Amino acid sequence: MLRATNIDSLSRDTFDVLVLGAGINGAVAAAALAARGAKVALIDRGDFAGFTSQESSNLAWGGIKYMESFEFPLVRKLCTSRNLLLRSYPSSVQEIRFYAAHERGFRHGLFKLFLGTWLYWIIGSFFTRIPRLLSRRTIAREEPIVNLDGCDGGFEYSDAYLVDNDARFVWGFVRAALDHGARAANYVESLGARREGGAWVTRARDVLSGRDISIRSRVLVNACGPFVDAHNELTGQRTRHRHIFSKGIHLIVDRLTASRRVLTFFADDGRLFFVIPMGSRTCIGTTDTRVEGPRAAVTPEDRRFVLSNINKRLNLPRPLTEADVIAERCGVRPLAVEGGGEGEDWLQLSRKHALEVDGAQAHVSIFGGKLTDCINVGDEVCAAVRGLGVALPRPAQRWYGEPGEALRKEFFHRARALDLDALTPPRASEALSTRLWRRYGAQALGLLEDIQRDPRMADPLFEGADDLRCEVAHAAKHEMIAKLDDFLRRRTKISLLLRREALARSPGLREACELLFGDEADRRLEEYFHEHGAGRLAEGKAPAAGAAGQAAPRPGA
Repeated sequence: MLRATNIDSLSRDTFDVLVLGAGINGAVAAAALAARGAKVALIDRGDFAGFTSQESSNLAWGGIKYMESFEFPLVRKLCTSRNLLLRSYPSSVQEIRFYAAHERGFRHGLFKLFLGTWLYWIIGSFFTRIPRLLSRRTIAREEPIVNLDGCDGGFEYSDAYLVDNDARFVWGFVRAALDHGARAANYVESLGARREGGAWVTRARDVLSGRDISIRSRVLVNACGPFVDAHNELTGQRTRHRHIFSKGIHLIVDRLTASRRVLTFFADDGRLFFVIPMGSRTCIGTTDTRVEGPRAAVTPEDRRFVLSNINKRLNLPRPLTEADVIAERCGVRPLAVEGGGEGEDWLQLSRKHALEVDGAQAHVSIFGGKLTDCINVGDEVCAAVRGLGVALPRPAQRWYGEPGEALRKEFFHRARALDLDALTPPRASEALSTRLWRRYGAQALGLLEDIQRDPRMADPLFEGADDLRCEVAHAAKHEMIAKLDDFLRRRTKISLLLRREALARSPGLREACELLFGDEADRRLEEYFHEHGAGRLAEGKAPAAGAAGQAAPRPGA
């Protein structure tokens, strides 16, 4: 197994850099360093992207919120970063329109906000489609689901979103780091580190086996996200920055509108409120609830707030209730502040990142940050590590972006020869060839070969989700799946699309588990449903693997 091999090398080798934490900051740091020739190790005490980076809104936005606080340099930086993502990941990061209804009496007038979208567009180098001013009549025609009571019109502008999901996007950087020779392992927890003989010695533990590991590195990069402060305490690091925390929540419900737009409102308390398309589902929610620590959960009050606001602002056949909620997301955003942070208006704090470098200790801490700015984080970490004396022999190496045009053409040529799109599952959100290329890039060629050898590999295993048998087999071999939740929640978004009860009854679930875990399939199933509060698997009566192909046959099968 790839994970076991990497763990063995962690304890055996000495690395230029050990990156702690495999959320977006740690993943891009590892990918950028490895691509430039550094010998890199990457560990996380949970799964890759298993905490904050799996709970975002899936938006890569240029920071229009910060226009209100006149942080124009930050907006310019974020717009430039967003544009770079759109150019570099055309399959994964795409432009999407934000459609905002304006309520009379709001703290800013409609025309002022519309002018703000034009300034935002200009700051963003005219990279996206032009903003539009919307009359009530236009909104009623284009988005009849919007309740126009109390509204005097609206406006539309563009930002970007992740077509798949945030955790899958992070995994792409982990995969890139591995491809460039990095050693990465999930479920390996740092227990602290000390300087010894001019190097860092990090005590770590394999969370799954209990095995103790000692990892040596010249430089230590703390990319633990909300836990940066806690790990700095373990290593005795004193920093100017620290974190305060803001909770964001989202509820997943059945698709509310067929349009591919983000509907934007201001909630009753003035916070931004989004209705975000998610294939056959819709994601609704808000951000910016102050919490004291990095761990948080959706509360009954949170649900009532979101449902009340959505019912008030949309014309629905019937009000949404908690029974309509398919899944929930709750993430804590670490906001970087300097000093004690006393007197800070935390609602006005931006999610800009900050790097602190301890030259004497060869230690780097990454505070704050957001997905939009991830490429800058990778480049800045490389500059910091080079400044600490680590040679990066390939400084001009491009370490991000989708595979080149020649490989893309080869994939789609072979997909057409195979008539792959004819195998697209019914009600799928996009053509099969497009989805496989977006999710797997160069590795999608191997999936084509699997399907060519055995057409059953193109069978979807889960009704209501597009994922195919060949994708599960690929994940088992190449994506370091240690727990079922790694596959259902982070390498895919199956658990966000299907209710737990439906998932437990899914004919393909057991087969997927057998492909992922072999003889341990039953134990992993029981573990998953126990951890997620859905009772024992037997109560869900999941069919045996032999019945898997009966629920969702290929078209024409």
